Amino acid sequence: MLALTLAQWQVIGAAIALVAALLLTKLRPELLFAALALGLAVSGVVAPERLPQLAANPAVITLLLLLLVSAALEKTGLLQRLGSKLFRPNYHHTLLRLGTSTVFSSALLNNTAVVATLAGMVNRQLEHLPSRLLLPLSYAAILGGTLTLVGTSTHLVLNSVLTEQGRSSLALLDFFPVGIAAAVAGMGLLLLLSRGIPDRRPARSQEQPYFIDARVQPNSPLIGKTVMQNGLRALDGLYLAEVVRNGQLIAPVTPDLVLQVTDKLVFCGEVDKLGELERFAGLELFAGSNGLLGQNLHEVLVSPTSNIVGKTLKELDFRARFDAAVVAMRRGGERLSGKLGTIELQGGDVLVLAVGEQYLKRRQLNRHFYHIGGTQLSRNLVPWQEYLVIGGFAAVLLGNLLWALPLYLGLALLLVGLVAAGVLGSNDIRQRFPFELWVIITGALTLAEGFQQSGLASLLATQLQSQLSDGGVMAAFVGCYLLALLTTELMTNNAAAALVLPLALGLADAFGVSAMPFIMAVAYGASASFISPFSYQTHLLVMNLGGYRKRDYLRLGLPLSLLYSAVVLWLVPKVFPF
Repeated sequence: MLALTLAQWQVIGAAIALVAALLLTKLRPELLFAALALGLAVSGVVAPERLPQLAANPAVITLLLLLLVSAALEKTGLLQRLGSKLFRPNYHHTLLRLGTSTVFSSALLNNTAVVATLAGMVNRQLEHLPSRLLLPLSYAAILGGTLTLVGTSTHLVLNSVLTEQGRSSLALLDFFPVGIAAAVAGMGLLLLLSRGIPDRRPARSQEQPYFIDARVQPNSPLIGKTVMQNGLRALDGLYLAEVVRNGQLIAPVTPDLVLQVTDKLVFCGEVDKLGELERFAGLELFAGSNGLLGQNLHEVLVSPTSNIVGKTLKELDFRARFDAAVVAMRRGGERLSGKLGTIELQGGDVLVLAVGEQYLKRRQLNRHFYHIGGTQLSRNLVPWQEYLVIGGFAAVLLGNLLWALPLYLGLALLLVGLVAAGVLGSNDIRQRFPFELWVIITGALTLAEGFQQSGLASLLATQLQSQLSDGGVMAAFVGCYLLALLTTELMTNNAAAALVLPLALGLADAFGVSAMPFIMAVAYGASASFISPFSYQTHLLVMNLGGYRKRDYLRLGLPLSLLYSAVVLWLVPKVFPF
């Protein structure tokens, strides 16, 4: 049995507690990672002065700057113009064009923004059912993110750990040879398996009705009459699913149920049939009766990274915060229940908003919502501003590729230029600054530092090396990949990268071989989020729009994961020899 020091036991305890909390609790990940970092610093496992140094790691700063610059790229309309050329009557041509465009867009732009923008277009086009395109769109974004250093935050987290340990930084295109092979194979498989992609009707089918909340007002003529007498049983496109009375849920609703004052009526069905409810005197929708329903309705997706996730509409004081009222909500194929104001929001929820005059002026909208219908939210840039954004970003990448200009320096210069040119304002910077992600990455780096400084990574690697001596270095390489893949499906890609990389580096040192194959094993394993709908943000975004169920991800994602893994495990040792 291993003889461990107190510091090593503390690191093990912290890692186990983190994993358990991520899997078993609803606590926000940034709170868990912050507690982990502070706990390791207070216990002395990691020197307290290291926390600000880890938070200011060049690779971390690069990621933060990249996400801020991405906010400007989203304003250019580049993806909208690209999306307008993707859809053709032939399904396979459309799938190939959509997948290829997504792969290369995601190699340079924020994956979630790419999927959200193109998903809105997929949802509005009339050539094919959205469910036939949205899940492949999410998979293509994951595959595209593996092509470059800036394609996914996972790669930048890995780079952060490497630079903190004094190892060489990864280059922009180090990932491209293996990534492009995996992407081509993955898209080919999706084309072959296209018959198995669900062909469900759009979200207004009975499988995915909207959840609509209304209240019986005092003195309403509905009071004292049954549901049948009030004509609430024969509505066009809507049905009365539940009644909430004094905090108690009544379901199913029988025709002879007599309505009482302040009853909450929960309808399910098509949101464009709201006019059916407006004809009932004394029935007020959750959105209210102050004229908001006379405005354009906006359909939005809740961003999985927004800090409104996990909170109810009442806790958020949603109307005051956004100058908008929630008319209806839906969540994949899940049946919502209770009162609209008491349901906790989840990433990927679709909300229909009736907006006020100040709604479009609220600067934080793009941080919380992805727009998929109604009036476009973001203002357009003038041509010279678009040229500045696109040309400036291309110049930064070329400067890094050809002249080794540090990415963080180039992105910082570009960001200053974009602010000076009026492309981004101070409010844009404040609202789009990824504080939660910054905290998570800092906590992950602190854990990696604890593994390294306590000697635990080296000790575990030595023990594993002796156990795997018969299988050799290849067995260790495959084991690191599989561990990263399993961890990313259970938790998040960034956590997987930070947890597995120290062990992988220790194994490379124990075998006395190059660390690059092990680094790539962790990078590609941590990006292999194909099977669980909760393992990657883009899966949550398309889940509601396409009406997907968990088994859809398993049925399509499992063969994709197997093929992707086979390509990576075969090709990485050839591109990066041991």
